[in-house]
Amino acid sequence: MTDSLIVVGITLTYLALVLWVGLRARGQQSSSLEGYVAGGRHVGVVILFFILGAEIFSAFAFLGAPGWSYQHGAPAFYILAYLSLVPITIWAMGPRVAELGRAKGYLTQGDMIADHYQSRPLGILAGVIGVLALVPYLTIQIAGAGLLFQAATDGLIPFWLGALLAFVVVAAYVFCSGLNGIGWTNLVQGIMMIVIAWFLGLSISERLYGGVGEMFSQIQLTMPEYLTMPGATGMNWGYFSTAVLVSAFGGAMWPHLFMKFYSADSGKTLRKVSVFYPLYAYLLVPLLFIGFAGILVFADDPLARADTVLLRMVMDVANFSPWVIGLMLSGALAAAMSTGANLAHTAAIVLVRDVAGPTLMKGASEKAVVSATRWSVLGLSLIAYLFALANPASLVLLLLGAYGLIVQLFPMVLGALFMPRLRRTSVMAGALVGSLAYLLMEFAFSSPLGWHAGVWAMLLNVGVVAAWQYLGRASRDGHPVPSH
Repeated sequence: MTDSLIVVGITLTYLALVLWVGLRARGQQSSSLEGYVAGGRHVGVVILFFILGAEIFSAFAFLGAPGWSYQHGAPAFYILAYLSLVPITIWAMGPRVAELGRAKGYLTQGDMIADHYQSRPLGILAGVIGVLALVPYLTIQIAGAGLLFQAATDGLIPFWLGALLAFVVVAAYVFCSGLNGIGWTNLVQGIMMIVIAWFLGLSISERLYGGVGEMFSQIQLTMPEYLTMPGATGMNWGYFSTAVLVSAFGGAMWPHLFMKFYSADSGKTLRKVSVFYPLYAYLLVPLLFIGFAGILVFADDPLARADTVLLRMVMDVANFSPWVIGLMLSGALAAAMSTGANLAHTAAIVLVRDVAGPTLMKGASEKAVVSATRWSVLGLSLIAYLFALANPASLVLLLLGAYGLIVQLFPMVLGALFMPRLRRTSVMAGALVGSLAYLLMEFAFSSPLGWHAGVWAMLLNVGVVAAWQYLGRASRDGHPVPSH
């Protein structure tokens, strides 16, 4: 048996296991809208921990994170810095979102926004932004799976077939089981990722350098610029700090995070998850080690694509057996598929609930909505697969743009949760101005002081909201106007 066949056999066995777990998780509640979307609002600490953890361990974890530390060095730790702020958003926002969802029947972020501001167009806008941001995010997971298959099997499974296999498995169990399938498969895949990440991170540094400490000692002696800010590529402290803020608060605005809040059995459960959530960020540490290990290995012959450093280290440098390579591929696929399942599930629900529900499907029965949501999972996943085949590289820029846009919803969401005096016209104006400013700074003009453009756009957003509130208050002093 050739090495490639061993790798393929292990991986296909793993995919079959994930599919079996996902399909077995289907229960009676998956046939209702609340059951399919929010697991009946009965998801406990352990499953919710792994579901939320999947938001970190995407294809980026096994490809992008090592590539970032290999290419930039110390600035890669911005990833851990912003992840350390995520528990704050879970602790502060999660219980409130869960409480509102249970009391008023919310299932999406758009539900909450439309109801609070008494503006269905505002909910539709949030839904459109959500779908446009989620589809390229899903595409990257599918494209990552295709790249992993192609590289690990030495071309035996081409990119298109590897991406197709991941797409079919994820779409099948999300279609059938909804959040229950996502939860149980994320539990299995989370454990798989944890074991593989730490094994690779420690064993590669041990094989090549004699340990993690010795690895960093050698980097310090020969290429010390990788261990200090601004790193090897000159990332300044301003960009580092503002990237942390945009990632932390922008990440809190993703629609799939809100839907997981709605699924919790209580606010207490979410606060427990927030306490343990940093453990998932801790699991990115060994993957960053792999990138640092590649700095000296490829010093004389730099990689054309930094995000292939893990694959090159495992397959060409560390001399692992095909059995280990097969397990590595399974672990990396687990990262892509667990996040992809969350994204496909959320994008379909947002499309049907927030965009089509008030327009094309107005007055539709619950059974029709559930059916439309299931088929939207397949349709959106297929679109993401076709995008991956067309040009996956260009979608990275699209995702970065979407991240900067998502954070512009922050004042709108903050008003719905904690600041009832904010008016819908204020937050709408702030979101539109902030989004336009971000796009201009990201794609047309350079960002002042070298900061992340999303921070400047957010400051402008907040300024517009404050000014609009003030003007509205002055108008009310002279002429009564509605509070919204």
